[in-house]
Amino acid sequence: MSRVAVITGGAGGLGQAFAAILLKEDWRVVLVDLPAALDARPEQGEAVERVACDLTDEAAVERECARIVSRHPAIDLVIHNAGVTQIDLFEATTVASQQLVMEINHFGSVRMAAGLLHAVRAAKGSHLAVSSVAGFSPLHKRTAYAASKHAMNGFFLSLAAEEARHGVSVTVAAPSFVATNPGRYDFGTQGIGRPGAATDGFDEMRAEEAAAIMLDGWRKGRRFVPVGRVARLAWLINRVSPNLYDWIMRRKIEN
Repeated sequence: MSRVAVITGGAGGLGQAFAAILLKEDWRVVLVDLPAALDARPEQGEAVERVACDLTDEAAVERECARIVSRHPAIDLVIHNAGVTQIDLFEATTVASQQLVMEINHFGSVRMAAGLLHAVRAAKGSHLAVSSVAGFSPLHKRTAYAASKHAMNGFFLSLAAEEARHGVSVTVAAPSFVATNPGRYDFGTQGIGRPGAATDGFDEMRAEEAAAIMLDGWRKGRRFVPVGRVARLAWLINRVSPNLYDWIMRRKIEN
């Protein structure tokens, strides 16, 4: 029987990169994303299921998770990949926009983890949370994004301690800039938009490369995976000297 993976943000560049790797290994993949995002993707064969769901809608997430579990009572891997970014100075944002980023990035993952918790336990499976360098360090013009990713880190690293007794593993991956939407800088109201399209990114990784590193870290049982050269350097520098990290970060991306 094929192993089962659920991927949120499954229609995006990184979600598709995860799916491509797993499909080559004969996994069954459940892609969860907004209806319009899924409709924009061509059919991908019988091994791929599509689930249209807005992760900010608690009732919808609960309903769709129940349907997924009815088809797959044991789920081997949940990749918590859905998310948005917000690029603007804090003074130019609203509390409502900050809440929206948190609802999608953090609470969307929390809702999916809750809805699939027992199915992952049944498989003695894993949660792979796609966080960010902004989850352990500051990032200019991204107060809401950094807050949401810090929250993800705290949630999933704590979940790891709780779920270990059920045979469940948890990996938090922290990429830096991944070019998932190059040339598609279409940020709207309050600077909220697609991840991977920022014009202030540097040393960007391809989605396929980032997904491969994250899955490799998960397979090795690593609790935390800095993804790529920039992420590894950021992790080390921020631990040794937060002030030095802040200075380098602002030189690189502050306008």
